Amino acid sequence: MEHAALTTRPAVERLVASKIREVANAGIGRRDVVAFWFGEPDEVTPEFIRRAAIDSLETGETFYTHNFGIPELRAAIARYLSALHRPRTPDQVAVTSSGMSALMILNQALVGPGDRVVVVTPVWPNLREIPKIVGADVATVPLAFGAAGWRLDTGRLLEALTPATRALYVNSPNNPTGWTLAPTERDAILAHCRRLGIWILADDAYERLYYAGADGAAAPGFLDAADPDDRVVSANTFSKAWLMTGWRLGWLTAPHAIMAAIGKLIEYNTCCAPVFEQRAGVVAIERGEAVIARTLARYRGARDYLVERLRALPGVAADAPPGAMYAFFRVAGVDDSLAFCKRLVAGYGLGLAPGAAFGAEGEGCVRWCFAASEARLADGVARLERAVRDLAAAGRRAG
Repeated sequence: MEHAALTTRPAVERLVASKIREVANAGIGRRDVVAFWFGEPDEVTPEFIRRAAIDSLETGETFYTHNFGIPELRAAIARYLSALHRPRTPDQVAVTSSGMSALMILNQALVGPGDRVVVVTPVWPNLREIPKIVGADVATVPLAFGAAGWRLDTGRLLEALTPATRALYVNSPNNPTGWTLAPTERDAILAHCRRLGIWILADDAYERLYYAGADGAAAPGFLDAADPDDRVVSANTFSKAWLMTGWRLGWLTAPHAIMAAIGKLIEYNTCCAPVFEQRAGVVAIERGEAVIARTLARYRGARDYLVERLRALPGVAADAPPGAMYAFFRVAGVDDSLAFCKRLVAGYGLGLAPGAAFGAEGEGCVRWCFAASEARLADGVARLERAVRDLAAAGRRAG
């Protein structure tokens, strides 16, 4: 008897696997590889944050807690958001088991099969693919790269935000480009979405890694301008600002009207975030501003060093990003960034992320996470220089 093939749902079959992981899987475990492919620092989580989690475990906090998180953390996040943006209350905050989980839960709450969502790209692949898991149709509006770096054509975006659009997804500061939404752009987008009843999903993971404003200021974002009951939701994470990538702790902010539904989704996804991680989150927010300030200064120096070195390489076009932790640059002669990055791993021991991982608009580019020491960056640049010169030589021979 012939049986049908074993498959998952068509929406899942159509998902695009992460090309970042594809490159990393080719090099993980190799000691000769200098890796900058993932968005994480080369530093461990500060001791006082780790100590809070250890103390929680030692007192036996190993049980379930509220779906929305422990009251202390929800209150701390609300105070934090209110100081950075407009006032928010604890009952508008839900703690999640990672920023990725926050994004998934918000997608499950807001969009469904056949809904049209618009995503500003290039963008972290998870943000583009997650809506497809719940059956949404994804349209993209690309940033453009020029002499002034990556820029948004606001008029083009507003044209794409038709009455048939359910939601807009914006990651700012942006992974991978570092592009950051300007207040004038934000205000125009918010007003347009208000008129048409379009939800705005803001991925604010990098809002504290912002180099163009006053020290310690968050990047301009929708939470600065949105009323508490606007159709604006925000996903955030402890991973980037507090050096907590492996903890998988995040939060979301949403209007009161949908919080009950979000609570149900958290219950059916993860139940709750671990209490010991939430205790670490409390001290990170309450005592972590010095960590953020030091990290920001370190990353600014790393960014400036790396971009200067990249610009000195033949055929490389790089711009200093105003936010996030990545240099996203073009390499002359590269029309298949996935193959190029695999060659970098195999032949030069250098691990970078292919621009194609972030959408078709990223092809020809490469992403480099600069959350690293200058010595490590210098080693990576030397390896890239050899690769670029070899690529140019091969092109001359082919010509």
